[in-house]
Amino acid sequence: MNPAGEGLQQLDAVSVLNAKTTLVQLLLRAGVHPGDAGELIGLVEAGTLAVAHEQIGGSAGTAPTEKGEPYASGWLDGARAVADELGDIAERTLRDAVGADAPGRALDERPPAGRMELERAKVAVLPLYLSFTTVSDLDPEVSEQVLTAVLGTMSTRERTGYAGRLTRFATAHHSRLERMYAQYGPGSAIAIHGRYSLLHSPTSVAVLERLLTVASELREEWDAAELPPAWLEGLTTAWDAAGS
Repeated sequence: MNPAGEGLQQLDAVSVLNAKTTLVQLLLRAGVHPGDAGELIGLVEAGTLAVAHEQIGGSAGTAPTEKGEPYASGWLDGARAVADELGDIAERTLRDAVGADAPGRALDERPPAGRMELERAKVAVLPLYLSFTTVSDLDPEVSEQVLTAVLGTMSTRERTGYAGRLTRFATAHHSRLERMYAQYGPGSAIAIHGRYSLLHSPTSVAVLERLLTVASELREEWDAAELPPAWLEGLTTAWDAAGS
């Protein structure tokens, strides 16, 4: 008996489509645009496949040896074939989710940030920011302009994995970020307006990661958005001071 296997057999294509359609309908009732709902669901599907691909790929290098080398060799070939096919399916699912086959939406190009990409970025930056400081009163519209510039430095493919990239950055520099926000962020003696204004916005984590990774591309997008250059200078000064 294999109850888990029997359960998976019941999860056929029609039932999966029914679940997706139900979720889309619920999101529509909540005011989510149909295209945005489809994109989010597609990204979840692509991500699930990508994780499965990684897990299978990780185990493809080992095989049972008790049945002899020919068996082990065949086992490894089969595991690699499954992993490769799963990777291809994940890639196709991702391309379909973000409309990568449409003009200007290739996965490795840098089109203007879409509405759902902005929303995903907002969801990514806020909890990271709140792990270092508290919410301030900086104009939310300004934060959206800043995120648009940040996302402009990344390809569509990079944006799909942006939350993970940002989390790894915040984890790697946690102590220094704590010091920076304590000295210059909300609750410090630094006023909300001025060259350190950006530290009062959740987007500051995102901007800092880009400054340390692709500074020239960020400055290009920053100038195009007509955002204050002093904000980048203030953030750089605060980061340098927190490292001393």
